[in-house]
Amino acid sequence: MSLQWFALRSKPNKEEALWREALARGFEVFYPQLHVKPKNPRSRKKRPYFPGYLFVQVDLRQSGYSTFAWMPHSLGLVSFGAEPAEVPHALIQAIRNRVDQINGDGGEQLHGLKPGEIVVIQDGPFAGQEAIFDTRISGNERVRVLLSLLRGRQMPLVLPSAQIERKK
Repeated sequence: MSLQWFALRSKPNKEEALWREALARGFEVFYPQLHVKPKNPRSRKKRPYFPGYLFVQVDLRQSGYSTFAWMPHSLGLVSFGAEPAEVPHALIQAIRNRVDQINGDGGEQLHGLKPGEIVVIQDGPFAGQEAIFDTRISGNERVRVLLSLLRGRQMPLVLPSAQIERKK
């Protein structure tokens, strides 16, 4: 028996329903979520870390690829060609650690961030650079920041919101 992790795509805003469906079928499922502090108390208190995706650990020879293609709320496993893409165990553990760290620190800290506030880029080629928060990009978990370059010129840069932190 060879259990491997795979990324499972969900229909839009159906991650939780797909998570429940996969659990009900006996699969081990990792659905990373971040705590948020919404302005409206009736809105969701958690949001997916990867909107539209969850991770499932299975032996595909035993369960079959089509199980996930036909599961309610599913768009199937992430594949390249006809081959489902395996997600390394170390990457799943790194995601778990990051989500636990964010939630342990009180959830997503960008709530209430206003245009013009200074942020620090935490990851990627611009890690450690300060930038000016411009706006959230609607419909996904990205933000636009303005990065100062040579001669004071500001370059707009679109990043995942998890890659920036408010400057302390």
